[in-house]
Amino acid sequence: MIKALRGMKDILPPVSEKYLHFINTASKLANNFGFEYIETPILEETSLFKRSVGESSDIVGKEMYEFIDKGGNSVCLRPEGTAGVVRSFIEHKFDRKEGIFRYFYYGPMFRYERPQKGRLREFHQFGCETFGEPSVYEDANMIILLKDILDFYNIDYTLKINSLGCEKCMPVYRKKLIEFLDTKEAKICEDCIRRKATNPIRVLDCKVDACKDVYVDAPKLLDNLCEDCKKDFEKLQDILQKNKISYEIDIFLVRGLDYYTKTAFEFVSSSLGSQNAIAGGGRFDRLVEFMGGKPTPAIGFAIGIERILDLIELPQNKREGIYLGVLTENAKDKAFEIATNLRKKQKVIFIYNKKSLKAHLKGADKSNAKFAAIIGEDELEKNSIWVKDLDEKKEEILKIDFFLKKFGEIDV
Repeated sequence: MIKALRGMKDILPPVSEKYLHFINTASKLANNFGFEYIETPILEETSLFKRSVGESSDIVGKEMYEFIDKGGNSVCLRPEGTAGVVRSFIEHKFDRKEGIFRYFYYGPMFRYERPQKGRLREFHQFGCETFGEPSVYEDANMIILLKDILDFYNIDYTLKINSLGCEKCMPVYRKKLIEFLDTKEAKICEDCIRRKATNPIRVLDCKVDACKDVYVDAPKLLDNLCEDCKKDFEKLQDILQKNKISYEIDIFLVRGLDYYTKTAFEFVSSSLGSQNAIAGGGRFDRLVEFMGGKPTPAIGFAIGIERILDLIELPQNKREGIYLGVLTENAKDKAFEIATNLRKKQKVIFIYNKKSLKAHLKGADKSNAKFAAIIGEDELEKNSIWVKDLDEKKEEILKIDFFLKKFGEIDV
């Protein structure tokens, strides 16, 4: 028997119902904030992620599904969504146009890592990206949109924020941090030693307890911000406070990717155990230029969908649609004609095989249909159909023409 690959998982009902409900809800809320849908390929050139995510990241160093295709090209399954959106933004020359561009996306991502609860090798993200808006108000806008999505499902969370500085203040801080790390090299892990030479700020994200103890005494990012970054970070806090949004400042929040600058934020939930991050993002003002486009301020976030599906409770489903069944083989053609007609307006669950009335009613109840509509020999002869309202427990026999007119014009 062939099974799904390790770290890959089918999304089946009832979880798939939660997944679709979340996608529809998040998409609608994003659209309310002015975001439009974009879809990028799952397969991209490997160089896209090496340039954007960064050679120092664990994603590029350890986790990418990378291979050589039949044309001799190095390609990989996308490990995250932002790089593809940036590539599309530049490729279609939106970086050369005036205006603000807001996109949302969703779909599967792939990372070859040890599978664990809420963290599989194939996972799904919902994300939003804004290009062309440098204002810190857009940072707050992103956080509020993300908050609204989580609040819709009553998910318990804590918002953490930090500032990663800019091209003015980051080099000064990086130098101080490297000098500190040089004195602590014997006490930090091999990954941190490697990161020190590639992207030293990422050591602050290390999960090794011994390293975390060392970094308590490291220079602080917030103490080294330039005036512009400090002003923006203070303004962000002011906006959040005025909108009654609780937050914590986390000086060790640096995110896992190389392209972030200035604002970084993360939503964590105590309901998920050790893997408690459910969403996060921040500014990447230099990434478009770094990828070959014109300098363009940008900010975005992504939600790990699998992380929150266990936390989502859907509203109780109301009965909907029509269950259509036959008691005799002769009624199949007429029932098929009815189903085809009704599906222009209604959800119709048509059961081809003849069954007893009792069996059909049991199936209708299991399918959560609002109406059961059954055709037997008597109904076929009289060009009628037996209908039962499964909420009201009322039944009646209707002429088929009247039935089609009634149920083809109303939503049930």
